[in-house]
Amino acid sequence: MRALLSGNEAIARGAYEAGIEVAAGYPGTPSSEILENVSSYKNIYSEWSVNEKVAMDAAAGAAYSGRRALVTTKQVGMNVLSDSLFYTAYTGLEAGLVVVTADDPGMFSSQNEQDNRHYAKLGKFPLLEPADSQECKDLIIKGIEISEQFDTPVVVRTTMRTSHSKSVVELGGDPAPPGDVGPFTRNMQKYNCMCLWSKKRHPVLEQRLLDLAEFAETYPYNRIHWGDRSLGIIASGVVYEYARQVFPKASFLKLGMVYPLPGKKIRQFADGVEKLLIIEELDPFIEEQVRAMGIDAVGKEIFPPCDELLPQTLQEIAEKHSLLPPKKKTPPITRDGDLPGRSPVLCAGCPHRSTFYLLNKMKLAVAGDIGCYNLGTLPPFNAQHTMGSMGASIGVLHGMGKSDLPEPAVCTIGDGTFFHAGIPPLLNMVHNHGKGTVIIMDNSTTAMTGHQDHPGNNYTLMGKPTREVDIENIVRALGVEKVISVDAFNVKAMGKALKECTACEGTAVLIAKGPCVFISRNPQPAYTVDADMCVACGTCAKAGCPATIKIDEINPKTKMKKAGIDPVLCIGCDICRQVCPTGAIQKPEER
Repeated sequence: MRALLSGNEAIARGAYEAGIEVAAGYPGTPSSEILENVSSYKNIYSEWSVNEKVAMDAAAGAAYSGRRALVTTKQVGMNVLSDSLFYTAYTGLEAGLVVVTADDPGMFSSQNEQDNRHYAKLGKFPLLEPADSQECKDLIIKGIEISEQFDTPVVVRTTMRTSHSKSVVELGGDPAPPGDVGPFTRNMQKYNCMCLWSKKRHPVLEQRLLDLAEFAETYPYNRIHWGDRSLGIIASGVVYEYARQVFPKASFLKLGMVYPLPGKKIRQFADGVEKLLIIEELDPFIEEQVRAMGIDAVGKEIFPPCDELLPQTLQEIAEKHSLLPPKKKTPPITRDGDLPGRSPVLCAGCPHRSTFYLLNKMKLAVAGDIGCYNLGTLPPFNAQHTMGSMGASIGVLHGMGKSDLPEPAVCTIGDGTFFHAGIPPLLNMVHNHGKGTVIIMDNSTTAMTGHQDHPGNNYTLMGKPTREVDIENIVRALGVEKVISVDAFNVKAMGKALKECTACEGTAVLIAKGPCVFISRNPQPAYTVDADMCVACGTCAKAGCPATIKIDEINPKTKMKKAGIDPVLCIGCDICRQVCPTGAIQKPEER
């Protein structure tokens, strides 16, 4: 049976066919859809863990217990789980364990462009890289086999293109029903990483790498395709597919295992071609290893270390360096009426709008975090001045508070991010007499990555009811004395609470509560603007709602266009009416 699947859907199918029984992760583009699809296979326990390290530890516990396990993350999540991944490389496992890292060349949804292949070399575990959806499925199955054969965790690296592109996949059969597991293994010298015992495990780790390198020589996804031997290309992942399009006549060594590399096969291939290219996105990970073998190759001196290497990019580079004859140029297609570009904005009805409207108005210094609310950085708000990593805003705020700034400082953090990495830095602020206001923007979901559950919800990934954790109770339990919860859609109450919190001499927390428009699903009739009362002051535009528009009617004194409201976009959140100084914006019943 065949199906058209995205890479993420294929990974979920591979988890099912591989007999994986426990799957955990944290949502993050481009990996989020993996666990969402895994949850449809009811024989697999799946969960959104509170962060990636917790997911990795849970998977390790399952694999130690004899259950095959899967962890999913985007590339920056590997930074969070690496501490736990590294200890599992030392301990080995009782059952297979695969970690999927979805990297993001081009930074479509990430704060950096890190190349997670380096983790394999640092942590001393094998790394597989699929090139299409079929291989996404197959390499999860193969990863479990390698994990159990060599007693090691296996990492499977995808990129945004392999995660989200669709191709035809040949489906396999159903896995064998899971059996019972016995008592937990009491093998402390293997599984307890006390320094005396882990020191004895290090030579085991090094020998395993040598064994894996030998295995790589016959690994079926490391294969040579002989073509025109005047040019040979080593590539992996989706870049292999791109290179095959641009260099259809060349010889290829396609790598499905990029660490450890098959040294003998690489030498065989290099000896069989006149000129050797190594094409890889981001870092010269393969290139450096090949050069260390004493093999001459062309790589990053012509292929850039940034962004994606899409076919058109490869074509331009190949023509520039006379690797291919130039293609006949075709004139670009132009169309009348192309839409103008615009910056991303908070959705109409977003509860974060009032916070950033006020932060801009009060001219506060703002440390930001990762989520939809990072759009508060952009016009018209321009009100979030830093953003680094999950949970960093609270720690950055603490440093700002210890720097004797001549102005109040605040930070913003979402409810999902607070559960992920915000609790320890808030506890740190309390313990170390921090000064500043932490604004927890509670929209009742992990919104930016697709509305996944977190401990503040009353349901799990598998749809089971669970206990909803109250953020205010956690904050008070941490020792914060100044805590205010406010309706995020009440601009006046939000402004009063912000002034009260920023006047506090210590650590204050303002919880702005308002559901994401995509989970509340309770739109109200659209508001209207009385053009006679509108003076075209532009105050409503400062709230940054895409439903607020300009109309053709002009204020004769200022020559500025007056405001209107798009009835298709407006959901009646009321924020624009509250900020309008003339009362021109009206509720439907006021018409």
